[in-house]
Amino acid sequence: MPEVTYERHDGPEGAAAALDTFLPAYQEVYAEPPYSEGPSDVTQFIEHYAHHVRRQGMRLIIAREDSEVVGFSYGYYLPADTGWWGNVHEDLAEDFTHETGTRTWVILELAVRRPWRRRGIAKGLHDVMLDGLPVQRVTLTVRPEPEAAPAQAAYAAWGYRPVGISHPWEDAPFYQAMVLDLNSQPAVS
Repeated sequence: MPEVTYERHDGPEGAAAALDTFLPAYQEVYAEPPYSEGPSDVTQFIEHYAHHVRRQGMRLIIAREDSEVVGFSYGYYLPADTGWWGNVHEDLAEDFTHETGTRTWVILELAVRRPWRRRGIAKGLHDVMLDGLPVQRVTLTVRPEPEAAPAQAAYAAWGYRPVGISHPWEDAPFYQAMVLDLNSQPAVS
């Protein structure tokens, strides 16, 4: 079996230039249920991505097997004035939702194409994404069970815990917001 490699693109220039590299993988993954995205959704993703690449700390990871893109992930620091926690329906303590601009890393996308799933590639993307980040915690959202049971199980196995249901915009689906506390993670030896 060929080796999977991970390439990291930090900052707006590298991440913006790599969009065409991983966009076909995005289209393939998100055409599947429960997402069932079509051309207008892809156009909207491209528009959002153009804003995301300008966020502080933007980092994109692309997984390849040989030269073929098999998965991708990206994220950035939550800004101090973020509305992220305001989208969570549960009441969260003020000290929990307080952001400094470098306290919390948000993973916005983490996707692996179907033929390469269940091979540890998502975990590899995740690990490369977080490598060297000086943050206290990581947050992400995932579709609720049963729609995304495998993803929820993976995140739980990696140490994430649910903190509430998020509804990021009016027409958006509901998501489970999850947090990984890096301060309580065991040291890697």
